[in-house]
Amino acid sequence: MSVTTFPFGSLSDGAAVTAARIENASGASVTLLDYGAAIQSIRVPDRSGKLVEVVLGFDTAAEYETGRGHLGGTIGRVGNRIGGAKFSLNGKTYELAKNNGENHLHGGVRGFDRYVWDMTVEDGSVVFERLSPDGEEGYPGALRVKVAYTLTSDNALRIVYDADTDADTPFNPTNHSYFNLNGGGSILEHKLQVFAERFCETDAGCLPTGKLLGVGGTPFDFREGKAIGADIDADDEQLRRGNGYDHNFCLGGRRAAVVTGDKTGIVMTVETDMPGVHIYSANGLRQQAGHGGAMMGPREAVCLETQLWPYGMLCYGFPSPVLRKEQHMRSETVYAFSVE
Repeated sequence: MSVTTFPFGSLSDGAAVTAARIENASGASVTLLDYGAAIQSIRVPDRSGKLVEVVLGFDTAAEYETGRGHLGGTIGRVGNRIGGAKFSLNGKTYELAKNNGENHLHGGVRGFDRYVWDMTVEDGSVVFERLSPDGEEGYPGALRVKVAYTLTSDNALRIVYDADTDADTPFNPTNHSYFNLNGGGSILEHKLQVFAERFCETDAGCLPTGKLLGVGGTPFDFREGKAIGADIDADDEQLRRGNGYDHNFCLGGRRAAVVTGDKTGIVMTVETDMPGVHIYSANGLRQQAGHGGAMMGPREAVCLETQLWPYGMLCYGFPSPVLRKEQHMRSETVYAFSVE
């Protein structure tokens, strides 16, 4: 396993951005950025042995600074939406930045994916760390976060989150990579299997209502696996609200999902210790140039964001996203690649 670091340009304020590429003996590689602790590239072999770029990304730091969609970024403090951009904790109400209509989305105006993190290389892993100060985007407590990426010899990318806080605070991180296992084009023929019996109902603003719906007999039933596009335009109120899939699936175990590229035969298996995976079919991804100038747009990728169920501060019975002062948070997600 080799790790190479190299300059990746600079931001508008002059801050330098550095990339780190982990490569294994098979030639598979993952390229990471200290800007946003982001995944910039994942290249894995297809069924013929050809290396394929399987995530969307940009080629320059400037594009990451101005681009939309949180491509590959580490999301925090809280992934997904917080309704009304406020929450109550320990008897106090906290007002957050409104950056999604009246709601707070993916950490606010400047979430974790908009900062340069400290980066180190430790035993073949790339580790990012930053201190989110008390009051950042309205959140209480100084929160120290580490995100470690490891690429294994058999083409699995392991992501480990560690965090501590000096005051109780919500924390629900995730990675916002957009996957296309064909290397480009529509993902509607990708086969998706999700190991979930239920999903979170959402309202017209894509906020969970607190109600869990069974997947049986609905377009959200991926238990046996089917093409992502098989039912994506079905006459279903939940699909209309998200303009496609933009929902948290409630997992029953560590194995979350399996995605297969219909053209390359690349298979991605997702495992996590989180109770949910948010499936987003890139319905709102804006048309923009990505790797090598190739255009990317709606429904040309799928996100599988492992996380606690969203909006857990206000939905009774949902797993709490509050990290207590005396607690240590540690979580792991693995994206494992193979071929069929």
